[in-house]
Amino acid sequence: MLSGLVAFIIIAVILIVLLMILFSFVPVGLWISAIAAGVKVGIGTLVGMRLRRVSPRRVINPLIKAHKAGLALTTNQLESHYLAGGNVDRVVDAIIAAQRAEINLEFERGAAIDLAGRDVLEAVQMSVNPKVIETPFISGVAMNGIEVKAKARITVRANIARLVGGAGEDTIIARVGEGIVSTIGSSKHHTKVLENPDSISQTVLSKGLDSGTAFEILSIDIADVDIGKNIGADLQTEQALADKNIAQAKAEERRAMAVATEQEMKARVQEMRSKVVESEAEVPLAMAEALKSGNLGVKDYYNLKNVEADTGMREAINKSTKPQDSNSPNQ
Repeated sequence: MLSGLVAFIIIAVILIVLLMILFSFVPVGLWISAIAAGVKVGIGTLVGMRLRRVSPRRVINPLIKAHKAGLALTTNQLESHYLAGGNVDRVVDAIIAAQRAEINLEFERGAAIDLAGRDVLEAVQMSVNPKVIETPFISGVAMNGIEVKAKARITVRANIARLVGGAGEDTIIARVGEGIVSTIGSSKHHTKVLENPDSISQTVLSKGLDSGTAFEILSIDIADVDIGKNIGADLQTEQALADKNIAQAKAEERRAMAVATEQEMKARVQEMRSKVVESEAEVPLAMAEALKSGNLGVKDYYNLKNVEADTGMREAINKSTKPQDSNSPNQ
């Protein structure tokens, strides 16, 4: 009697454990919820998901949501997107939101947008409620050299058809900035820009800057316009300083050449003086040789000395009388 009771308890425990394992592996509760929502899904399908390492709840709950919204989606579509690493629930929410807003968004495109790394639900919301992108101050220089700074607000709407492969917000800001700089630069006077800031937005908007991007530009509004530096005057000042430095460098070069020429001439004068001294040193030798050879007599030598002494005396008298002559009343 006791052994039979023990055996019954053991069998009951085994059955409970087996049932727990079965219910943990087979999501019976999820299957019942799907049947109650009108979604036809079999137990075998749920077991197959477990075997393929797919969370049935991540697939069945979005499927129930799509069925209630009137979307014709299948478990194979949702499961394949889950296996590809996508967010099934986010894609289904985006398709439901697009359907409510009367935007044509198929599951394949929504799945592709999600797998591309973009938030497909946010894109749908942006298609319904456009987003405003504000640019920083963008500087341009008018033809008269005055810098003009402009800040723009860009109203964009997501383009569902170009979300995959389309450029993002940075490209929109860069293109608008380029258009603002080009428009300011083509203005003859900066006052034209200040008087009609809407001319910037009209010119930029007419260029089709949203081509190849994931957005559609609805409007470009100039939020603020400021005056910056006088770039033209600064450039002229810098050019004048550069010309001045060049002129000073050329003058310094000419001065250095003049100094070098002067030093060269001094060196040549010293060289000529040395030649004169050398020649004068040869005169006594020549006279001694002439006396020795008889070509010059002693009397002639004394006559030469008398002439030199007389010449020296005349030069001394001339030098001493020059100051007096300069102070004479005749001059």
